[in-house]
Amino acid sequence: MAVVDLQVQAKALGDPTRHGIFRYIADAAEPVDVAELTDHFGLNHNAIRQHLAQLVAAELVVESVAPAGGRGRPRLNYVLHPNADSRWGVAGPYERLAGWLAEVVRTGDSPFEVGRRVGRRRRLSDTAAADPVDAVFEQMVVYGFEPTIRRRGDKIEITLTTCPYASTALTDPDTVCEMHRGIATGVSDAATGIVIDELVPNDPRRANCRLRCHFEPVGSSS
Repeated sequence: MAVVDLQVQAKALGDPTRHGIFRYIADAAEPVDVAELTDHFGLNHNAIRQHLAQLVAAELVVESVAPAGGRGRPRLNYVLHPNADSRWGVAGPYERLAGWLAEVVRTGDSPFEVGRRVGRRRRLSDTAAADPVDAVFEQMVVYGFEPTIRRRGDKIEITLTTCPYASTALTDPDTVCEMHRGIATGVSDAATGIVIDELVPNDPRRANCRLRCHFEPVGSSS
């Protein structure tokens, strides 16, 4: 990371309230919106938005548009930037990946099973819990995949437009991609009603791997 980037980030985090917002987003198990931050910090929406704008500009958090849930303007969600690392007291993507790989070695379980446990540990937001597609989408946002969704009837395709673990995936795509598939499956286990059928991998440098899923009514057999 360039020195100028560090200076910009340090300045952004120099404000105690902004640092608190950054830590809140970093510790959250799902994307955070302005309303949640407003309630937590007791500030008005405009003040929260101004702090978020500076965190986004400093590449400390990422802003995304939540899936449309009805009328009105879609809400904006915020997650930790995938390149924010332990320099600011949070675990970066490769630190998290190292922990998961260590679990593979320690337990002898497959990357898929370890990833599935990781996905099951995630706490789903109330909104996502009501819509299993939103649940998987939100967690892919949290992990830094910058997903997009396409729905056709009972079929869903989630395209992962960024690979936050690209350099490791280039070296061992089978391990990393199986772990990704496991994470998505673990999230879907908690989000009753959606089944992950397959992960269609792509060159990590180009990303755009695809999760193919389908809806399955509760109580039906596969």
